[in-house]
Amino acid sequence: MRITSSRAVRGTAVLGVAALALTACGPDTTGGDGEAEVEGVDWSEVEPAEEITFWTNHPGGSADVEEELIAGFTEETGIEVNVVTSGANYEETSQRFQTAQGTGDVGDVVVLSDATWFPNHLNDALVPVDELLEAAEVDTDGYVDALYEDYHYEGSHYGVPYARSTPLFYYNADHYEEAGLSEDDVPETWEDVAEVSEQLMDAEVASSAFAFPPQDQYPAWTMANLVWGYGGGWSEEWDFSSVSSPETVEAIEFAQAAAEDWASVASGDQADDFASGAASQVVASTGSLNGILDTADFEVGTAFLPGGPAGDGETPTGGAGLMIASDSEPERQLAAAMFVGHMTNPESTASFSEATGYVPVQKDADMSAVYEESPQFETAVEQLERARVQDYARVFLPGGDLALAQTLQRILTQDVDVADELESLEEEFQELYDRDLAAELED
Repeated sequence: MRITSSRAVRGTAVLGVAALALTACGPDTTGGDGEAEVEGVDWSEVEPAEEITFWTNHPGGSADVEEELIAGFTEETGIEVNVVTSGANYEETSQRFQTAQGTGDVGDVVVLSDATWFPNHLNDALVPVDELLEAAEVDTDGYVDALYEDYHYEGSHYGVPYARSTPLFYYNADHYEEAGLSEDDVPETWEDVAEVSEQLMDAEVASSAFAFPPQDQYPAWTMANLVWGYGGGWSEEWDFSSVSSPETVEAIEFAQAAAEDWASVASGDQADDFASGAASQVVASTGSLNGILDTADFEVGTAFLPGGPAGDGETPTGGAGLMIASDSEPERQLAAAMFVGHMTNPESTASFSEATGYVPVQKDADMSAVYEESPQFETAVEQLERARVQDYARVFLPGGDLALAQTLQRILTQDVDVADELESLEEEFQELYDRDLAAELED
């Protein structure tokens, strides 16, 4: 099977989609003070521990490559790493990590997703890593900016990027050809998507020209690109007024009109609709590529996410990072920082990416060997230049992503007023914030 692309970039990466906890419950904020744990520590006087524990769910089937990287770390430093399979997914790992606080049986380094690290920060289970990484001589300037900034809050970073991915634009090149379209016609903007989709529908090559994700496939993640392209957003930090702004309303009205004309809402994973040929185009996780290529009997094309009237197509980040526990002793925290640096340095992230398909988290990672064998991988990596940190309402606000998903499902499948729905959503966001976060964040 051949793979094509537009604008001279091709391919994708394999998942790390931010598996989100769709819960309306607020975080447990009864723990200690993680920041206080590292304040006043003279790291020049601390000797790294000889042994640490690493809690991981082996994202993307990474157990083997993690083992190889850990062996290299131990050979280089003499520090032994006890690996604990802490859950089957990000949520299970986060729940176990929160439950273990105060028991003395907690990982020194833990894998947490972009949607699960913040509740652990509020629970004071994580230490800010800036001083620790400096003490461990880890150069943070090399990280892809948007990926590292995912873990920044109120002046400190609480983790480093590890298993990361983004959405991509997929298109059926055979359908394009049947509709009289070529690679030159691959959309660069959402208006282009509409024009191309009309041609695809006129050619009757599929039941729909584009498939939106349903409620349980995290629509607010992939559709952030559309909203940002129109100058809107799900929030501006803790200000939720942007979700009902004219720009956001215009973007979601575009999606609603599309769903009434040339687009569908998938009943399951939208990537399955694309791979089966039922939909000619889709925005889906980079993690969908292998499954699509295994299933599809047509030529698969990939491209950057479309832009909008307000700018180029920005891509939301996804996946997981490495965090350091506040319950650990300084000696173990320093060793943990050394370990985190090793697992995410340019050589390690290149090996991890090659083995799993996650995008490399370092700007200078040498991926040439991977590109030579799988040139399609370049699209996701090159698109990182357009990566953008996600909006607070989706990844930090407890219950925010669920409220977004439910609202988007109604808008895309029912005859409802977009402005009214988004105004109600803004009110719901504020209620969630006032109930679950305001007191903690305003202390």
